[in-house]
Amino acid sequence: MIKITTPVDEKLIKSLRAGDVVHITGVIYTGRDAAHKRLCELLKRGESLPIDVKDAVIYYVGPTPAKPGRAIGSAGPTSSYRMDPYAEPLLKEGLKVMVGKGSRGEEFKQLLKKYGAVYLSAIGGAAASISETVKKCEVVTYEDLGAEAIHRLEVEDFYAIVTYDSVGGDLFEQGVAKYKRI
Repeated sequence: MIKITTPVDEKLIKSLRAGDVVHITGVIYTGRDAAHKRLCELLKRGESLPIDVKDAVIYYVGPTPAKPGRAIGSAGPTSSYRMDPYAEPLLKEGLKVMVGKGSRGEEFKQLLKKYGAVYLSAIGGAAASISETVKKCEVVTYEDLGAEAIHRLEVEDFYAIVTYDSVGGDLFEQGVAKYKRI
């Protein structure tokens, strides 16, 4: 298990390899495709982002409302491939870690190598467990998107697995190769 504190350390991110288990503590932002589209539209117009993505973590999730005494409701990852078209503009701004579920396109994996970033997988069926790592949750922008608004989460030991690393490692490919019959 590798401990990561936000904002992330570029040297640490570049040392991660596919299959590494990480625990993230600090601030992470949520965002799904509607929010990503808006962020990229701002960048295209030359405007500033409403959040600082440099050395940041974005988690692809649309959290449910919190129950009494909790910071957040269910917080399971969403399928990540929908964010592929929006990845490069955010990586250019310094984004280093993206968390979601499922595979990504080849172009996305090449962008991780180009910008020294990683993609992590959160466990899809563990939404309740993930929510326990969230100590504080607040909407920071795009409130009109409801659950898909960008939230600022303060997390402690948020668990994830390095799926694609910054040197081309691919946990999905490694898993298939390990169990492939010739």
